[in-house]
Amino acid sequence: MTTIKDSVHDHIEVTGVADALLDTPPVQRLRRIHQLGTANLVYPSANHTRFEHSLGVYHLACEALDGLGEDGTRAKRTRAAALLHDVGHGPFSHTIEDLIHEHTGKYHDDVTDLLTDGDVARVLTEHGLDPERVARMVRGEGELGQVVAGELDVDRMDYLVRDAHHTGVPYGTIDHGRLVRELTIHDGELVLDEGNVQTAESLLLARALMNPTVYNHHVARISKAMLRRAAERLLEASDTTPGDLRRMDDPALQVALRECDASADFARRLDRRDLYKRAVWAEMADVTGDVFADDTVLDADDDELRDYEREIADRASVDRDAVLLDVQSRPRMRESDSRVLVNGDVRPLDEQSTLVRALQMTQREQWRLGVYAPADHTQSVGRAAVDVLGLDIDGALVTETTQSQYALDDFGEN
Repeated sequence: MTTIKDSVHDHIEVTGVADALLDTPPVQRLRRIHQLGTANLVYPSANHTRFEHSLGVYHLACEALDGLGEDGTRAKRTRAAALLHDVGHGPFSHTIEDLIHEHTGKYHDDVTDLLTDGDVARVLTEHGLDPERVARMVRGEGELGQVVAGELDVDRMDYLVRDAHHTGVPYGTIDHGRLVRELTIHDGELVLDEGNVQTAESLLLARALMNPTVYNHHVARISKAMLRRAAERLLEASDTTPGDLRRMDDPALQVALRECDASADFARRLDRRDLYKRAVWAEMADVTGDVFADDTVLDADDDELRDYEREIADRASVDRDAVLLDVQSRPRMRESDSRVLVNGDVRPLDEQSTLVRALQMTQREQWRLGVYAPADHTQSVGRAAVDVLGLDIDGALVTETTQSQYALDDFGEN
C-alpha cells in the first residue's frame, strides 16, 4: 500500500493493482501533463497535473464502490480504470485533443492500444485483469463503467473541486462526499438515490460557474487556439507524426515547437505570454440570429473553418496565421442527463429540476465565438470577420475600449 498526501482529499491510500500501476511509465507521464492546459496563463497557480487528478478519481471511485457494496474482480477492474482513465491524454490535456483525433481517430478515452501492451498490460494481467475490459471501462462501458465515465462519474466530481482549488476561484465547491455515498445501481443504470436532486444540482451549478471563469476564459481560449495552430504547423513542417504528438508530454511539445521554424513564432509568443487579442467575441445570437438555426459557422467542419480564416485574412490583408477562428460546439450540458430516483422512478435530472433547465439556458447565453489576431491587427481582422461570417456587428465586434471593459468583468489575468 502507498499513502499519498493530496491537496484536495488529504491522504489517499493506493492499494493492490492501482499501487502496482503507479510507477508504470504511462501513469508517471501524467505528472508532465497540465490538467488545465494553458489556463496557468490566466491563473498562475493552475499548475496541477493529470497525475494528481487521476489519484483523486481513484480515491472517489474507491468510496463509490464501498457505497455500492462492490468488491471482488469488478471492483478491482473499476479501481484500475479510474487510475488509468487519463493515460490517453495528449500534451496540454484537451487543448489539442481535437487535432489529434482529426489525424488518428482517437480521443483521450480510446486507450486500448495503451493498455494492452507494455508495463500496464503486464501489471493488469499479473493481477488477473483483462486489459481490454479495463479499456472498455475507461470509455464508460458496463454497469460500473458509469462510475468512471458517465453523467455522474467521479471524474467530474474530482476535477471541479481540484480545478477550483488550484485556480482559487470560489465556484467549484460540491459535496462530493455525499454524491459518491448516494450513488446506486437501478436496473443497470447508475443513479442518485431518492432525495438527492439538490445534490446533483450542485454539480451542474459548479460546472456552470466554472465555465466562463476558468474553462472558457477568453485568455485560456486564445492560448489554446494558438497552441493548436502551432501543433498544426509542427505536423505539417517536421517529421513529427500524429502518433508522436499524441504521446508527447507538455515539455516535449514545447521543445518541438521551439525547434520547428514553422511553429517557432507561436512557441515564442506562448513562452512570453505575448498572446493574440480578441478581434471578435460574439454571442450565439450574433452568429445565428436564432439559437436553433442551422447551416451557420457553428456547423462548419475543420476545412470550412480554415476557409473562413483564409478569407478573413485576405480581406484584412494580413498573414494567414494572423487570424485564428475559435468556434465552440453547440452548447450541451451532458450532466443534465444524470438520472435520479424520484418516488421509485428513474428520471433525467433536467426533467425534474427547474434550476437545471435554467442552467441550460445560461450555458447558451455564455457561449462565445472568438476571432483572434495580433494586437496591431484586431481592428482590421475584426471588421473583416464580421463581414465574412455575417455577424451582428453591434454585438460581435470587440474594440480596444470594449476589451478593457471585459477585463473588469473577468476573473484571472487578462
